[in-house]
Amino acid sequence: MMKFEDIQLGDKAQIKHLITNQDIQAFVNLTGDDNKLHTNKAYAAGTSFKKPVAHGMISASFISTLIGTKIPGDGALWYEQHLEFLMPVRVGDEIVVNAEVIKKIDRLNAIELKTEIFNQHKQKVISGTAKVKVIEQELPQNEELLDRSSNFVVIIGATGGLGSALAQKLASQGLNLVLQYHRNKDKALLLKNALESEFGISVYIYQANISEEAEIRELFDYVTNRLGPIQKIVHAATGPLPIIPFEKLEWSDFSKHIDIHVKGLFWIIKTWLSVNREIKYGKMVAISSQVSDHPSPNLAAYTTAKSAMEGMVRSFALDLSRYGIRFNLVSPGMVDTDLNTDWSEKAKLLVAAQTPLRRIAKPEDVANAISYLLSPHSDFLTGETIRVNGGLIMK
Repeated sequence: MMKFEDIQLGDKAQIKHLITNQDIQAFVNLTGDDNKLHTNKAYAAGTSFKKPVAHGMISASFISTLIGTKIPGDGALWYEQHLEFLMPVRVGDEIVVNAEVIKKIDRLNAIELKTEIFNQHKQKVISGTAKVKVIEQELPQNEELLDRSSNFVVIIGATGGLGSALAQKLASQGLNLVLQYHRNKDKALLLKNALESEFGISVYIYQANISEEAEIRELFDYVTNRLGPIQKIVHAATGPLPIIPFEKLEWSDFSKHIDIHVKGLFWIIKTWLSVNREIKYGKMVAISSQVSDHPSPNLAAYTTAKSAMEGMVRSFALDLSRYGIRFNLVSPGMVDTDLNTDWSEKAKLLVAAQTPLRRIAKPEDVANAISYLLSPHSDFLTGETIRVNGGLIMK
C-alpha cells in the first residue's frame, strides 16, 4: 500500500492483459449485456466492424485492476473516471493499461491519474482521467510503545501571568523549558534565571512575533536543533485587554487579537508539523477564555478571537489525529493577573460572589489544568475544553 505522502507526480504503473472469449462470456454473465455486436459473429459480420467487438468496459475495467494493485494499491477508492473510447478491441488483442499521477489533491488525500490503454500495435484505444482517494489503514496504536521521552515544553507567551505560572509549575516537575516572548526580554531573563536557580533545569528564551510565519519557523528550528523533536507546546500568549464600547470599536482591535489567538496558533501548528514530519505523539494546549461561553460587555474583539481559536483547536484535533497529537483547551474565568487591571475591585468581588467556589481563579489553578493535559494521564483526551472557573460556567 502506498502512503499519500509517498506518491509523487509522474509516478507510473502498467499492466497487460490478453482479451479472450472467456472474458466476453464472463462479462455477459456478470452484467447481462449480451449485445450481439459483442457475442454473435454472424450479426457482427453484417456491421461496419465485420467482427465481434469486445465490450469497451472490459478493457476499461482493467483501470480498476491497475488502481487497486499498483497506484495506489490497497486502500484505493476510485471515485471519478472520464473515458473516451477511440478504437475497438477484439478477442486476441493484448491491451496495455497505463496510469500516471498528474495531480495530488491534498485536502482530499486524493490523486488524479492520466489513464491510457493501447493495443499490441501501440494504437491508443481508450484515454481518460481518474480520481482516486488514498485510504490509509488506521492501525491500532500500542500506546505503551509511544515515545514520551521528550523532557521539555515550549511555552508561547511565557512572560504573561499565566505563562509565568505555568513555567513555574512545569519547572517544579523537572521539565526543561523554552520560553517564547514578544517584547518583554527583561522579564523572560528574570524568569529564566529564577527557574534555573530554584529547580536546576535548563531554560531557553527566544524572541518571536508569533503572527509572522518566518519568525515561528526560526523559533522551531532553534528548538529542534538544540533539544530535538518538539512534543509539547502551550499557547499562552495574549495581548492587552482594553474594554472598548461598540461605538469606538475598530477593525484593528479585532485584528490584534486574531493575530495572536488565531493566526499565531495556525503558524505554530503548521510549522510544528512541517519541522517534525515523523511525529507520532504530541500535546498542544491553548488557553481560551470563559468569554467564548459567556461573552462580557465591550470585549467583542477578544471574544471573537477566542471563539475562533476554540474552533481551530477542535478542528485540528480531528484533522490531525493521525499524527497522535492531542489538541485541547483550558478556558479560565476571571484570573488574578495583570490582564484584568482594567476591571475594578468591585467587579472582581462581584464575580467571586457569583462563583460557587467563591473566588476568582489564581494563575496556579490554570497551570495545574494545563499540566494535567500535558501529562500521559490525559492521553485519551483530545478536542476537549477544561473550564477553570470555580463552577461559574458549567457545561
